[in-house]
Amino acid sequence: MASRHLSRSIAMQSLYEWDFYGKKNEDLPKIVERNIKNFGPGLEDTGFVWQIVKGVTEHLEKVDKIIEKAAPEWPLQQITIVDRNVLRIGLVELLYANQDEVPPKVAINEAIELAKTFGGENSGKFINGVLGTVYNEMDKNRKTEK
Repeated sequence: MASRHLSRSIAMQSLYEWDFYGKKNEDLPKIVERNIKNFGPGLEDTGFVWQIVKGVTEHLEKVDKIIEKAAPEWPLQQITIVDRNVLRIGLVELLYANQDEVPPKVAINEAIELAKTFGGENSGKFINGVLGTVYNEMDKNRKTEK
C-alpha cells in the first residue's frame, strides 16, 4: 500500500474513533499515535497523517456545512461515521491541500477508495456524488472568476 494511501487510512480510522467517542480534542493525539503504531509500523513519514487530521479538525465546521449543503437529504448525523469522516478527509484535500501535491481528482478518487475499503455497499457512490457536487461547484466558481 502506497504511503500516502496508508496515511489516509490511518487518518480515517483515527477520525472515526475520535468522532465515535464524542470528538474530544484532547484524545485525538493518543488515538492517532496508537493507530500509526498499530496500522503503519513501516510508515517512515507520519507527517501526512497529521496533516490530514489537523486539516479536518481545523476546518471541521466549514467542511460539515459543505457536506450538509452538498447532501441536503442526508443530515450530518444520519451519515455513517465512516462516510462522514471520509467526506471530511476528501473535502479537506479538495479545498485546502496544495493542488500540485494532491490534484482534485486524486483527492476524490482516494476518498472513494477509502469508502470502498471501510464503508458500506453504497459508500463509494455516495462519496463520489457528494465530492463530485462540490468539485463541480468549485469548477463553476473558477470559470465565473475568469
